[in-house]
Amino acid sequence: MDAKKIFRLLVADAPYQPATNYWRAVELDVVARHGLPPGRTLDLGCGDGKLTRVLAWAVGNTQGRSWIGVDPDPAETALASNIELYDDVHTCGGDQIPEESGSFDVVLSNSVLEHIPDIEPVIAEVARVLRRGGRFVFTVPSSNFHSCLGGPLFGQITAAYRRRLDERCAHVRYWGLGDWAACLDKHGFDISAHVQYLNQKQTRRWERLSNMTGGLLYNLHGHRKRPIEIQRRLNMRRPSPSWLDRFAGRISHTALLGAELETRPEVGQHACLLLDAVRR
Repeated sequence: MDAKKIFRLLVADAPYQPATNYWRAVELDVVARHGLPPGRTLDLGCGDGKLTRVLAWAVGNTQGRSWIGVDPDPAETALASNIELYDDVHTCGGDQIPEESGSFDVVLSNSVLEHIPDIEPVIAEVARVLRRGGRFVFTVPSSNFHSCLGGPLFGQITAAYRRRLDERCAHVRYWGLGDWAACLDKHGFDISAHVQYLNQKQTRRWERLSNMTGGLLYNLHGHRKRPIEIQRRLNMRRPSPSWLDRFAGRISHTALLGAELETRPEVGQHACLLLDAVRR
């Protein structure tokens, strides 16, 4: 499954999020190409589960893989419980997972850890629930994120612009490979592989789309509501699509006009990291 197919599947589930879908299409393609081992898998920060369902299709949801979801938002876990993917879904924080120690082969976290202020207890809990030799695969924006931005449509990048974007995206952390290596080592992990993705051109396309969609709504709501709260208020997170959703989906596909979805990790700066760590 290529990135364009992933994008089409994401649009079908979230037609009002062209910017996020573009980012996630690049991201999930990178995860799928890297590979996800089979086994009992914990989806840390599963949300409504639709993103992971697309990833499961992309990597091949074989008989050797099962899924357990974890998310602190009860509205999201209610949606995740209704899709045909998870054996169980827990409404809880990542630092208090109601599962036995060493009971998972894989923990997956897709663009979640950058939102968690107190990260150490979460990494410690991941180490607890993973068996020895188990894999912790996660994606995050990296320390290059800000340097890959292009700035507002009119004007220059300022500290205020970066701060407002971070607030809208709820990003509290931009660690590089060394930062993650130090944190993971403390909790018994060794990084076995890493992949850079979302190059500068792709980051700036996401940024422009985001500023014109979610950013505009965020501004209209006075910077007081999170994007997910705005989506709920506008009834954009329905479990079943309506004719309006399908129409919005057709418009969302224009996000791919002239777009580059393939990432060559060895070329230039990239805004994000995939890390694959092994539990010692």
